[in-house]
Amino acid sequence: MALHLVTGGAGFIGSHLAERLLADGHDVRVLDDFSSGKEANLGFAPPAKGGRLEVMRGDVSDEEVARRAVSGVACVYHQAAIPSVPRSIDNPAATHRANATGTLNLLIAARDAKVSRFVYASSSSVYGDTPTLPKVESMTPAPLSPYAISKLSAEHYARVFHRIYGLPTIGLRYFNIFGPRQDPTSQYAAVVPRFITAIAAGRAPVIYGDGEQTRDFNYVGNAVEANLRAAACGEDAFGMTFNVACGARISLLDLVFRINGIFGTRVVPVHEESRPGDVKHSLADISLAGKHLGWRPATGLDEGLKKTADWFARTTPRETK
Repeated sequence: MALHLVTGGAGFIGSHLAERLLADGHDVRVLDDFSSGKEANLGFAPPAKGGRLEVMRGDVSDEEVARRAVSGVACVYHQAAIPSVPRSIDNPAATHRANATGTLNLLIAARDAKVSRFVYASSSSVYGDTPTLPKVESMTPAPLSPYAISKLSAEHYARVFHRIYGLPTIGLRYFNIFGPRQDPTSQYAAVVPRFITAIAAGRAPVIYGDGEQTRDFNYVGNAVEANLRAAACGEDAFGMTFNVACGARISLLDLVFRINGIFGTRVVPVHEESRPGDVKHSLADISLAGKHLGWRPATGLDEGLKKTADWFARTTPRETK
């Protein structure tokens, strides 16, 4: 089997992707600087089909690390990033270095190594807060944060590298991916793990704003499948970017209600001031990914929330009062 590179492979989405590739019998090289990724995320059971896992510690913003990481690799799955709007506002330079410069370094290395496919993670944040819904890939981007700018910059670099150098690039604009292994403890943690762990412990989850803001939540297994489809798609998708979402939206208040339903609780959220850079409403049109990648989400929101809640229940130590 060919060797596949997963950057950020010790992180949330990257570790699920690495696990799936190994289970499918592929050899996998994980590149991660472990600034947010965890070794525990790579502690999954050895695959039955015999794929080998190689872990390389390093930062994609280092040109030499990027070159060593792609050496001998057939396909690159680029997931490494600082994935937080608030964190990018606190430290825009670090976000640019990891997300924009890191992607450029990896594109150069992949071009020189003549990899057969370069699949990379972008973000729905590039659309900004335009009122038009659903978000369609042909819309003019209007980023509201350094994070969104860094992701849009990576998209432009990838598109240019396909047009100028012929590098087969495919971008995936993730919409609010959630699932097991997502960190609920960081001050920049995503909303689903924060809500699940708080409600499971009987604590009030914090909503920034009125809670009427809507999101298109998508289970991590769906995102993994989108990456695999992108790695096997036809040439008509090269240089393009696709929405990866469920194509449905709910409010954060509704999210609290659904998680309460899983646990049989009635925990009431508390509200704090809205955060700068946050988007009010988000909803994706996913028809383009269906057309070019043959992808549609297999796991719906409620099933994904139940799987995620079950995982946190198994892995999170009980709080003592």
